Amino acid sequence: MTVSLEVAEGVGTLRLDRPPMNALDIATQDRLKELAEEATRREDVRAVVIYGGEKVFAAGADIKEMQEMDHTAMVLRARALQDSFTAVARIPKPVVAAVTGYALGGGCELALCADFRIAGENAKLGQPEILLGLIPGAGGTQRLARLVGPSRAKDLIFTGRMVKADEAREIGLVDRVVPADEVYAQAHAWAAKLAQGPALALRAAKESIDTGLEADIDTGLAIERNWFAGLFATEDRERGMGSFVAEGPGKAKFL
Repeated sequence: MTVSLEVAEGVGTLRLDRPPMNALDIATQDRLKELAEEATRREDVRAVVIYGGEKVFAAGADIKEMQEMDHTAMVLRARALQDSFTAVARIPKPVVAAVTGYALGGGCELALCADFRIAGENAKLGQPEILLGLIPGAGGTQRLARLVGPSRAKDLIFTGRMVKADEAREIGLVDRVVPADEVYAQAHAWAAKLAQGPALALRAAKESIDTGLEADIDTGLAIERNWFAGLFATEDRERGMGSFVAEGPGKAKFL
């Protein structure tokens, strides 16, 4: 399989495995969607890491496969392409991308679907589709602009240039830069820590932020208000507040 899901310590690792560059062909896209939906359903998966291996995250789409597609074929495929990435973005649990080496085109777009991005010092990210006479088609024009702002997104998309890890951190494309051989360990540690937290509250926080960003402030506040009140019906809220009163902050156990 070109994508696998391995679970340990409450963390599901979505591992891309299509050597040598993890090119995201149609079969890989479909498998990614299938496993993202599985990670969403599984109660033993409380956080997710997306990882491409020690050398490369994902160098983009399979250009040879794409070259064979005409307009009609891509009209039929484009929605499925976006849906495979959206399935990752909508995992209602904390998701971190562990980025080593190249994350270009679809690889960069996949990293954008995570809540947090940890990059190795050897990472290079970009949206080079313009060099093929195309634009990003798996969410890049939308998620990149929302993450780094429209001007920076246009710079990357219009030029097709790659950015190294330090610049990616500077513009907000990645959140942390670490030695390349520590990327997965640090990503897994971040996810494992959150996997110990209150699952429903984490889901509420993620949905409130993500959905609220697409709405006006009043709608966003209504989303937050409804989730906030709803969490008062959960065992995790009782456990968290009870622990705070009895023992002080930060000592509640939610599993």
